[in-house]
Amino acid sequence: MKKASKNNSYHYNKELQPYANELKQCLTEGERLLWKNVLHNRQMKGYQFRLCRPVLHYIADFICRELLLIVEIDGISSYDAFAQPIDPQRAEDLTAIGFTILRFTEWEVLNKRERVVAEIEKWIEQQEKRSVTPSKKRKAA
Repeated sequence: MKKASKNNSYHYNKELQPYANELKQCLTEGERLLWKNVLHNRQMKGYQFRLCRPVLHYIADFICRELLLIVEIDGISSYDAFAQPIDPQRAEDLTAIGFTILRFTEWEVLNKRERVVAEIEKWIEQQEKRSVTPSKKRKAA
């Protein structure tokens, strides 16, 4: 499969958009906190993140297309005996098309938010150092 890019709309799956819209209405407390205080409105170093974005046959919690970065929050339901286990095929499929996945637990976001933010910032800074020319679309952080 081709790498995610503007040319293929980053493998956006419009058929999953209604489901993504439903998920936006029932975010966990951690997802809501991370979105409102960290990732929304280019708060994270000027990069645009999208909430509940369909990619391939999955819905990513948060995605930054410019960085090819997906941030996933494993909610309490991820640890429920009846919940679906974390799908290794999902991670394999998304990394195969070029995305990096940063995964945090609901507990980490709620109780160690500074560490979560620092880890995302550190990953972005490492990518910026590798990049020859940072995007001109980004607003200054």
